[in-house]
Amino acid sequence: MKKILFVNLMILLIFAGASYWAEVGRGMRRTAAQTVSQTQEDRSENTDTDEENEDYIHWVDFQVSEFAMSEAYEYDRDTYGTDAHVGWTDLLAWTAAHTGGSFNDDREVLSLLTELEDKISQGETLEQMTSGLEYFPYYKEAYGAVLGGMVGEFEIEEPIEGEEGKKNWVKKYGLKAFHPIARGFPYSDYDDFGVSRTYGYKRNHLGHDMMGQTGTPIIAVESGYVEALGWNQYGGWRIGIRSFDKKRYYYYAHLRQGFPYQPELKEGSVVLAGDVIGYMGHTGYSTVEDTNNIDTTHLHFGMQLIFDESQKDGDNEIWVDCYQIVRFLYRNRSETERNAETKEWRRIYLFKDPDAAAYERTVDFSMYP
Repeated sequence: MKKILFVNLMILLIFAGASYWAEVGRGMRRTAAQTVSQTQEDRSENTDTDEENEDYIHWVDFQVSEFAMSEAYEYDRDTYGTDAHVGWTDLLAWTAAHTGGSFNDDREVLSLLTELEDKISQGETLEQMTSGLEYFPYYKEAYGAVLGGMVGEFEIEEPIEGEEGKKNWVKKYGLKAFHPIARGFPYSDYDDFGVSRTYGYKRNHLGHDMMGQTGTPIIAVESGYVEALGWNQYGGWRIGIRSFDKKRYYYYAHLRQGFPYQPELKEGSVVLAGDVIGYMGHTGYSTVEDTNNIDTTHLHFGMQLIFDESQKDGDNEIWVDCYQIVRFLYRNRSETERNAETKEWRRIYLFKDPDAAAYERTVDFSMYP
């Protein structure tokens, strides 16, 4: 009798646990959907009061996993130039519109991506498939702002097989963004976005820390222009690079004492994805310039989204968790070499970005005139 009661009790516990976690999953989706819904409501209300100035996204909770980015990117790259081509941000927006922005379940993500790819292969258009998805436009715009400059056409030097030291230019379509740390340099990291910081005042950490060795070359993730350069009491020596479409602001902080970044850089300089822009250090947490006041050598890497210039500085800033993005970009690390005379590191394989060529640039404001 006791055994029967025990077995019945265990069965009840198992079902209760399954129901609990199912409800947790549903709750997470409801929360994500509510966030999107609130954003859409805010935009609607703003449109009513000041349509011209207020109709823009006010918040983005970027939860896309490395797995989802990899699957979407590879489909984008492999089908480029064919009737079956769909951009990776559209693929991710389609998935998010079904999951409420959650990418925790790789099997569900893969199932949704496969469903879309199958429908495309059968002749359906993206417009037809998304016409009834209420939140697809929001995710399309939000994910486009986060990832929009990372995939496209470019040219890059590659070594000629069998001819040592010789290179040629190759036109490609694919990943044109780079990992923020040069190839061959070790680092460690974890998802520390949102953890507490107390220097100056209590706040959340709005970036991603990557611990490594002093002097490690830091790489421009995306092509853009230098918007900020110099000392900041929190970030120490730092560089801020704005994407050409002005939607992303990349922040690289705590750079090396004495020689934080490439000497030719200045505000307005154009940099190309994969360029060495600076060197890892541990400066900051001081009002005195060039001070090492941070215990651990690391790069603070951050990405801010700007849908309206009023969001650039102040209480309305949007910073996203870069951890999964950095993991995704690990596949594309810039190769560098050291100049023994100047002690600077430079990229080995030069790079041409059509977006940079299209940007209004002059010899006076270009890193590479």
